[in-house]
Amino acid sequence: MANENRTPPPVRQLRLVVEAEDYDAAVTFYRDVLGLVEREVVHGEGDARITILEAGRATLELSNPAQVNYIDGVEADGQPSAKIRVAFEVEDSDGATRHLVEAGGTLIAGPRETPWRSLNSRLNGPAGLQITLFQELEPTESDPGAGTDERRATD
Repeated sequence: MANENRTPPPVRQLRLVVEAEDYDAAVTFYRDVLGLVEREVVHGEGDARITILEAGRATLELSNPAQVNYIDGVEADGQPSAKIRVAFEVEDSDGATRHLVEAGGTLIAGPRETPWRSLNSRLNGPAGLQITLFQELEPTESDPGAGTDERRATD
């Protein structure tokens, strides 16, 4: 339900925390190859390290199993998605997909146009993350749900 009275939401940021066995490879893949902006790096005791990467606007997309099955059919020829999948909006889905595969991502399904007018691909990336890359094919300024499963459910 929309926040109709326009009061500030109680949550100010969504942060996805991922344990990466090969920390350096994961940082290189997501920061240097995908292009997420490094916001902060913290070193703790011993070899403890964390890198916080900016990924633009964050949303939490909740889908029921029927919707997930539908999306899997469209995006990945029915191959089931991971329980948690991270979707990144990019300018060029074809180019970004090739770039991530060259950097070690494993292609699940190449870019394809979806019924909700985006160009989506799916990959496995470092740290056990399944990734969807999506490129909006139509202007979306007035459509805050564009490219999301929320929009897909209403199309």
